[in-house]
Amino acid sequence: MILPTTMRALLQPTWNGPADMRPVTGVPVPAPGPHEVLIRVGAAGVNFADVMRAHGTYHGGPRPPYLAGFEAAGEIVAVGAAVTDLALGVHVVGTGDAAFAEYAVLPAAGVAPVPPGWTDEQALGLVLNWATALAALRPLGRLRAGETVLVHAAAGGVGQAAVRMARHYGATVIATASAAKRDAVPADHVLDHRTTDLAADVRRLTGGAGADLVLEAVGGTTFHASLAAARRVTGRVVVYGMPGGEAAVSNHELIFTHPVHVTGLHIGALAAHAPATFADLMTELAALRAAGVYPPGRPTVHPLADGPAVLADLAAGVTVGKLALRP
Repeated sequence: MILPTTMRALLQPTWNGPADMRPVTGVPVPAPGPHEVLIRVGAAGVNFADVMRAHGTYHGGPRPPYLAGFEAAGEIVAVGAAVTDLALGVHVVGTGDAAFAEYAVLPAAGVAPVPPGWTDEQALGLVLNWATALAALRPLGRLRAGETVLVHAAAGGVGQAAVRMARHYGATVIATASAAKRDAVPADHVLDHRTTDLAADVRRLTGGAGADLVLEAVGGTTFHASLAAARRVTGRVVVYGMPGGEAAVSNHELIFTHPVHVTGLHIGALAAHAPATFADLMTELAALRAAGVYPPGRPTVHPLADGPAVLADLAAGVTVGKLALRP
């Protein structure tokens, strides 16, 4: 297969945010390392972590100047010397740096096949949004039928996936979303955490008990409201997002104020350090697709050059659902 030597991509030259991001041409097409694959990008996923990277607040993120993006789906056009289980022409979805481009390198161990009959853009979110939501609900959140789960940012990619799966597994779902996004959230109850006393409303809706499980994806001042909304002693709070900023909880608070279970979740760390659990997530997601719980994605797709504006809208909180860029 003859590949071009250069490509188009989005460059982040500073840590001043996505406003400085710009399209560039003439970027060398990368070559895969021994354990990597090179894909022709069909669609790249946009995530809040891209905003954090652009501001230099994502732990371990790249230093500018760098090629932006880290989630992509597309056709394998080259494989590393040590890759034996993936072939040219197969469409996969995964994560790797410099995904906002025409070609991207992905670690072979972390990719998943695009489901049969799905397009590349429909598969975006498989190894990030849906896997994160399922990990938060099941192996880490230990959700059981009949319990109540509080899902933050429920109009976003992870939030929408979590609401669908939580209801499928028999939970009552309390979700948070702005008034303008309520129609995108098929939960049992929808609250606006910015205009309500979240903990008080959750306790009212649960007869004073609190939520059995809280999916904390906001951070900042909302973090302590999430702790207060969880059921005392047996309540679980899984933390996987922080667009509202950093927040802390002390050992004193965990003993006397918020006696709940708090667990951190980063899906990349889970895949790296608990590969068997990650493999189980992929198997369970396949079963959910077969059952119709996990339908083909319907991201809002924009041209690659519109990436800076798309990231700005995501940061401003005016987007709904999964977002994608098409090279």
